[in-house]
Amino acid sequence: MRSVCSIILAAGVMLAAPAAVRAGDGSSAALVERGRYLARIAGCNDCHTPGYAATDGKVPEAAWLTGDRLGWQGPWGTTYPSNLRRFFARTSEADWLRIARSGGFRPPMPGFILRDMSDADLRALWHFVRALGPAGEEMPAWLPPGREPSGPVVRFPLAAH
Repeated sequence: MRSVCSIILAAGVMLAAPAAVRAGDGSSAALVERGRYLARIAGCNDCHTPGYAATDGKVPEAAWLTGDRLGWQGPWGTTYPSNLRRFFARTSEADWLRIARSGGFRPPMPGFILRDMSDADLRALWHFVRALGPAGEEMPAWLPPGREPSGPVVRFPLAAH
């Protein structure tokens, strides 16, 4: 009986963790709210949330930032919007700051948006996505040029020189 109670208690703590971050002390709640705002205005959902742009942003927050199987193809190959909820669940805040500042993102990811954010904004974004909790599946991996994707893609024209 004790082991069943322990399991139930542990499950309750795990399920309540994202809500606790949202409802925690004022600084945590403020970071989460700021991150929610930034995710909306920086366009994170436009690519990383299925159907967000097509529905004028009318996707429930529970589905936000779970990635998309719509590929983006150009001279760099084919990229897919990653599942940020799974990524942030396994990434420390310090690692996130380092990754965001290092650049090196494949198109069409607008890495300049992250580069131009303050550390406080990047931290808020990390806190928000972590508060959402992991959800969804991993998205397809990047495909190098010449590899044909199996699903739908947006094809960028080759740049004229």
